[in-house]
Amino acid sequence: MSDLLTRRDFVGAATGMAAGAVLGAAPARRTAAPAILVRPAGRNVVVASSNGLRAVERAGRLLAQGVDPLEAGIDGVKIQELDPEDTSVGYGGLPNEEGVVQLDASCMHGPTKRAGAVAALEGIKTPSEVAKYVLWYTNHILLVGEGAKRFALSYGFKEENLLTDKAREIWLRWRANRGAADDWLDVPEDANLVVRPTGTINCNLVNAKGEISSVTTTSGLAWKIPGRVGDSALVGAGQYTDNDVGAAGSTGRGESNIKVCGAFLTVESMRRGIKPTDACLETLKRVITMTEPRLLDEQGRPRFGLTFYAVNKIGEYGSASLFSGDRYAVWEEDRAALRDCAYLYQRRRRGS
Repeated sequence: MSDLLTRRDFVGAATGMAAGAVLGAAPARRTAAPAILVRPAGRNVVVASSNGLRAVERAGRLLAQGVDPLEAGIDGVKIQELDPEDTSVGYGGLPNEEGVVQLDASCMHGPTKRAGAVAALEGIKTPSEVAKYVLWYTNHILLVGEGAKRFALSYGFKEENLLTDKAREIWLRWRANRGAADDWLDVPEDANLVVRPTGTINCNLVNAKGEISSVTTTSGLAWKIPGRVGDSALVGAGQYTDNDVGAAGSTGRGESNIKVCGAFLTVESMRRGIKPTDACLETLKRVITMTEPRLLDEQGRPRFGLTFYAVNKIGEYGSASLFSGDRYAVWEEDRAALRDCAYLYQRRRRGS
C-alpha cells in the first residue's frame, strides 16, 4: 500500500486532528471526506429588568411557539403596561409634576433592521405597541407628543385616562411635601411618601434561529418637567439591537445613559467578543467617567441608579448595575427566574 495520502484523505485527516486538538478528544480516524463543522443550535432566551418576570415568561413561551421576537417581547411587556398596580410603566404609571402621565417606548427588530419609538405619549396604555406600529407602518422612527397620540388613534388605539387612583394619591402626597414655602399643606411624615421614583421595563430577546429584538417602555421619571423624554424612547440609549451581534437596554437614570448611548455601546462591546455581563459593566464604567461631579458622592460613587441588560446572538446573557442588590429576569430552558446583577459598588447603608 502506498504511504501517500490522497488529497481528500489528507484534508479529512487534518480536519479531524484539528478538531481533536481543540476539544481534547482522542486522535481522529482518517475520514473519507472533509468534515463539515456545524454551528450548535441556538436557543430561545429573554432577558429583562426585574419587574419583567411575567414579561419574560410570556415572551419565552411565545418564542417557543415560533412567534417573532419583537412580537413576543411587546406581548410580554404589555402585561406590565396594562397592570394598574404597576406604577413604573403604562396605565397607572407615575405622572409628571402636573399630574399628567406621559409615556415613552422604543423597539428594534433585528432581522429587518427597523426601529420605532414614541415619546411624551398621553392617553394610550401601551406605548410599546404604538412604537411597533411606527416601526412597521412608517418611514420614521420617533413620533412625539400630540402627533404620536393622533397616530395611535388613527390605528384604533383607545384614548383613556392613565392616572389611576393609586398613582394620583402618590402624586398628591409628593406635591404636598415638595417645599415648605409653597401653597400646599404638608402631609404627616409617617405617610409613606414616595419621593422621586423611576420606572422602566427593558426586554431583549433572541430565538433559536438567532433572530434578535428589543423593547423598552416607561412612564419615565416621576414628577418630571412636562415634556421631558428620557432614554427609553431613544434608539441606541434605552435599547438597541444588531442582529449580527445581540441586544441591550437599560433602566434607571435616563439622562446619564443618554450621554454614553449605553445600549449601543453595550452591543458594540459584545461585537468585540466581550460577554454580555462584562459588556454591561464596561458601559457602567463609561457612565461614571461621563458623570458631572454634582451627581457623585465624596467617594466618587454616583448618587443615582442605572442597570443594563444584554443578550448575544448565541443566547448568552447578563446584566450589571451600579450597586449591589439588584436583580434581573431571564427566561431560558422553559422557565423564568430572577438572577443577581453584577455590580460596580457595594450598595450604601442608610446614613453612609
